[in-house]
Amino acid sequence: MEWEVVTVIIALVGLIATVTKPIMKLTKTITELNDTCQNLEERMEKFENHNHDSHVKIWAHNDKQDEQLAEHENRISLLEERKG
Repeated sequence: MEWEVVTVIIALVGLIATVTKPIMKLTKTITELNDTCQNLEERMEKFENHNHDSHVKIWAHNDKQDEQLAEHENRISLLEERKG
């Protein structure tokens, strides 16, 4: 009877060890994945902000060029009227 109890206890310890090890690995992997996702989220937010700022600068430069182009067009029109 004693050996049966010892055998059952050994089997239970083996079962617990078999189940616990993969669960611990899975928990570690999930934690690392969580950290990676948070890091990626922060980097993406910085990228989006930088991207937005860059687009604002590009559109401001584009507007400035449009104004210069309109001024040049007016000057050309005035010169053509004088010669015409």
